[in-house]
Order: sequence, then structure tokens, then C-alpha cells
Amino acid sequence: MSSDSKDDEIFRALAHGTRRRLLDAIRDAPRTTGVLCEAFPDMDRCTVMMHLKVLEGAGLVLVTREGRERWNHLNALPIQEIHDRWISQYAGHAMSVLGAMKAGLDGSPQ
Repeated sequence: MSSDSKDDEIFRALAHGTRRRLLDAIRDAPRTTGVLCEAFPDMDRCTVMMHLKVLEGAGLVLVTREGRERWNHLNALPIQEIHDRWISQYAGHAMSVLGAMKAGLDGSPQ
């Protein structure tokens, strides 16, 4: 899979608010699918599983099994790679533009 198509998959997974909330739920510690289903009572188990499958497909969730339990672990590496490739480059440019604007405003007569 090319880097661009993998990035597309990650962006698609992150585009849905429910999936971002699921990632938030496992940010500090892995959770079983059952615990995640309880944390999202507005969704049935199949819907939670569908969202977890999308996140797993994008590499954002890693799954381990212990007996009958399915543990969902956050894999933040794809998000870090997106940040490094896209956000950090643009943030640096935006900060320099804002700095120039501030300098221009500070230097202009009032």
C-alpha cells in the first residue's frame, strides 16, 4: 500500500467523531471491547465493533486477545507520522507568517 493511500485510510478513520472518541477512550490504557461498548451506550455492540474495525484497518488500534476478551490498544504512531508529514510543516510556516504580521503591527504607528 502506498504512503498516500495509507494516509487516506488514517484520515478517513479520524474523520468520524465516534472513532476519535473511541481513540480517546483507549488513550491512557487498553480497554476490552465489552468495556468500550459499555462506555458508548448510545451504540449497539455491532456499531462499536464496526468503528473499531475501521480504526484497526488504519493501524490506529492494535488488538490482542486474552481468552474470550479482545483488548484494544492505541497505536499513536500513525498519528505522529501524519503530524510529522503534514501538520508540523504547515504549523511552522503559519507561525512565521503570524510573527511577521505581529512585527508589522507592532512597528506601525498608532
